[in-house]
Amino acid sequence: MTKEILVVDDQAGIRMLLQEVFTDEGFSVTTAETGKEALDKIYAGSFDLLMLDYKLPVVDGSQVLKQLEHDQIFIPAIVMSGLAEDAGEELKHFGIIRKVFAKPFSIQEVSRFVKSILE
Repeated sequence: MTKEILVVDDQAGIRMLLQEVFTDEGFSVTTAETGKEALDKIYAGSFDLLMLDYKLPVVDGSQVLKQLEHDQIFIPAIVMSGLAEDAGEELKHFGIIRKVFAKPFSIQEVSRFVKSILE
């Protein structure tokens, strides 16, 4: 069965890059631009991995994680951030986070890490 990844980032280029890379790897990829859109898609679907930008418009990454935890939805999450140190410190108490990647990140490193979680 194909694993489902939700990529959430307000930068279209990052969404498209990750969608292309993980589709080529054989995963099914859905994207969202905002935290609110991400939550709507999570509640409507089923995902095996959440790739989430830390700073998002409307509802930011930490608010998405807080809402998921509150609703007891436990999807493994990778957080992407230009503020990786701040994000890592603020988000370390969330049990669903597997890793925080600093932007800009190595796509090869991210790809290897995602495959280690999903395969």
